[in-house]
Amino acid sequence: MAVCRSVWGIHAAKQLILMAFEMIPLPAGTPNNGAPLDRDAIAEIFAEIALEAAVAVMSVYSSDSNARRKPDTSPVCDADEYAEAIILERLAERLPNLPVLAEEASASGKKTVAGSTFILVDPVDGTREFLSHNGEFTINIGLIVGGEPLAGVVYAPALARIWIGGATATSCHIAPGEPLPPPARRRAIHVRAAPSRGLTALASRSHSDPETEAFLAQLPIAERRAAGSSLKFCAVAEGDADVYPRFGQTMEWDTAAGDAVLRAAGGIVLDCEHHPLQYGKAGLQFRNGPFVAWGDRNAIQPQSAP
Repeated sequence: MAVCRSVWGIHAAKQLILMAFEMIPLPAGTPNNGAPLDRDAIAEIFAEIALEAAVAVMSVYSSDSNARRKPDTSPVCDADEYAEAIILERLAERLPNLPVLAEEASASGKKTVAGSTFILVDPVDGTREFLSHNGEFTINIGLIVGGEPLAGVVYAPALARIWIGGATATSCHIAPGEPLPPPARRRAIHVRAAPSRGLTALASRSHSDPETEAFLAQLPIAERRAAGSSLKFCAVAEGDADVYPRFGQTMEWDTAAGDAVLRAAGGIVLDCEHHPLQYGKAGLQFRNGPFVAWGDRNAIQPQSAP
């Protein structure tokens, strides 16, 4: 299948506008009435909600998940629906002025958000991993402002790891339902410089394709790993890997939270036109095109995508 054939250039990284302030001003008429949004405060709220929703997710994980297929043939189970119900209820209580687009509500026909500021929710990213009981599934909540993911949380309850991205990025070990430790008790994370021995690449555990294989063949790859869900973004964000390409279809709720964490940690996610991956693509039913997540932006090499 033909995908983008343009060059992935070093100059592409320079197109990323790094947000230097924790407070992001919004235009008048947008949610919050144009008042600034505190990215870190919103990320903290997302984290607390994810930790609460994870209790329901793990209760299903240890019992009958009632797995079934959605109309698009993708898997869904009780954990997706229970977690989403909790997340939507808590977001309505704590951030009532921000519209929300959530995966399971979207699957039932509620795929509408107005304006450029909204929240994306994937209650269980990696349902296949959840059903296979390998632990590599996450709860994803991300804030979009003007097409950019400005705050996000990725929580892997089976691994007891959370990644939080706002103006900066942090991570810690924490079990479902536990109180979130303050930032000072969490580990600050940042992408690493590309190792001279070669890059560590991540690929999807459940969605391999020829385009990804061809793209990775052009890079100086020293090590390759498979991982599920948004854990791949987080591994790049905390300096455990360097590049994650994805040429198969994803939805915006699949990527927003992990993208926010990665950008907060100094990384970048580029689409096939060399631009930072954009969100709010209602005309495309909120589908993403091909993208590559990078840690060290100096490692981006001029070369053709497959």
